[in-house]
Amino acid sequence: MFFGAGNLIFPPFLGAEAGSSTIPAMVGMLLTAVVLPALAVISVAKHDGLKNLAGSIHPAFATVYAVLIHLLIGPFVAIPRTASTSFEMAVVPFLSDGVSAESLLIMRCIYSFTFFVIATIVALKPTRLKDLLGKVMTPILLILIAVIFVGFVVTFPAVVRQADASYKGHALQHGFVTGYQTMDILAAFNFGAVIAMNIEAFGVKNRKGVAKETILAGIGAGILLCIVYSATAYIGVLCSSKVGNVENGTQILTYAVHACFGIYGKVLIGIIFFIACFNVCVGLLCCCSAYFHELVPKISYFKWLLVFAVFSFVISCAGLNAILNVSLPILKVMCPIAIALTFYGIIRRKRQ
Repeated sequence: MFFGAGNLIFPPFLGAEAGSSTIPAMVGMLLTAVVLPALAVISVAKHDGLKNLAGSIHPAFATVYAVLIHLLIGPFVAIPRTASTSFEMAVVPFLSDGVSAESLLIMRCIYSFTFFVIATIVALKPTRLKDLLGKVMTPILLILIAVIFVGFVVTFPAVVRQADASYKGHALQHGFVTGYQTMDILAAFNFGAVIAMNIEAFGVKNRKGVAKETILAGIGAGILLCIVYSATAYIGVLCSSKVGNVENGTQILTYAVHACFGIYGKVLIGIIFFIACFNVCVGLLCCCSAYFHELVPKISYFKWLLVFAVFSFVISCAGLNAILNVSLPILKVMCPIAIALTFYGIIRRKRQ
């Protein structure tokens, strides 16, 4: 569930811009996109949920901050981004250069509608995510990413260009802020509950047992994310001298797979993005709908699911770049609070 749109597009974009400064930039990004989300899962598991963790500061803070997080990682930014990003990678590369803006908008809307219909159907059964996402979709995803990485390393010469001006002397800080855009530390507060729900479906009912398995899941996810981030950032580094000015990581990956595998590469990267974005979309729909159903029990989980799916569909039609431009200023406010709350939860002793 963690590995979606932002996890695929930001590392190669960072590598392309950072160039020779990619290592310190990646250290910064891995802190906010891997280490801190893993710690957030541990913090939430330790206190049996975000409500208890944030509520220990003040009940009003717990409600307001949790609502803001769920809206941000839900219908306002993250969920629409899954549809927009997968459209950019699974559909746009196969279109002719002469497609008009109006035609592109219509195709994006049709794609997003279909995408959210399928995701909503899967999200109706949140306890089954471990079977579809964990046993089928994610293994396929990791294998395909490995194929692309190996093919790229074999094909491309190891030429590294100088870092952009924004990264020179500030690579670590720049990478740290870039990691905000994956939104993983915010998602970690909420995915913990979905992870725990699936662990309980295995038959683990003891609270300590569920917390322990949730923590192990967070650590395992962190290790895999670190490997994939590093691999895709390296692709961005090697592409940086060839792609010129780009707006986001989708353009870098499109160039890379086409250079290595031709038309088959476009198919490959399209499948990867669809799977990754679909996984996250389903996970986010589940956790957001479950949270708001708990907050407002009179509205059923199914109705909340439909509300978020429809709203996300509308936002996704604006396109990827529009969503990315709006989200960063908000994340620069929300993520530091999340970091502080994560360490507070780890340090603070749980009430008996």
